[in-house]
Amino acid sequence: MNFTTVKGLKIFNFSNRHELIEYVDKEKKSLIAINAEKILHSTEETRSLINQNIGYADGVGAVWALKKKGFKGAIKIAGAELWIDIVNHFYKSKSFYLIGAKDEVINKTINQLKEEFPGINILGYRNGYIQTDDERAQLIDNIAKLKPDVVFVAMGSPKQELLMQDMQSKHSAIYQGLGGSFDVYTGNIQRAPRWWIDNNLEWAYRLIKEPTRIKRQVHLIRYFFLVMFNQI
Repeated sequence: MNFTTVKGLKIFNFSNRHELIEYVDKEKKSLIAINAEKILHSTEETRSLINQNIGYADGVGAVWALKKKGFKGAIKIAGAELWIDIVNHFYKSKSFYLIGAKDEVINKTINQLKEEFPGINILGYRNGYIQTDDERAQLIDNIAKLKPDVVFVAMGSPKQELLMQDMQSKHSAIYQGLGGSFDVYTGNIQRAPRWWIDNNLEWAYRLIKEPTRIKRQVHLIRYFFLVMFNQI
């Protein structure tokens, strides 16, 4: 499998989602979405965590880096869509466990999945608000006991990646960090229209809708110039 290293982060180059799904099924590691922010603000801890797993280009910034490194056919694979592809690919043969979002959102997510994928085997689920170390340990123990084939964790970075790492040490499975994907799936949060997504302008649409994101988006402009002048 082809990959490159950007600022110490290993980013895999997948030609399509099916290739990624086949790879993670074989490797049984955590899928970690890589974007410009994760590259720019990476630390020794986050680099180590990502490099032990499967970092894929979830943002246009990661795609720019891959193309600059010679992967001209690099594509963006949106995590908010990828997890549904994973469900669709495996729901007749594998079991699932979901963690994240508020109670009403995770409950709606489970009901919606059961309607969309009849017979899906969901072994367990819970919200993403883990309050104590004991509660966290109990969740990890439950994962180890139930042994789901696929675990989705929608808690935001780096919380979800750290939790997946600890769960992975107790039970080997396919893990994917999802951020706010359950909110998107249930319609609680609206993604950009298809045209913006297909043209790698989802970040611009979100900026128009949420002008307060300007401080974060400034980093994307800085990142673009770093990539263009081989500083990343």
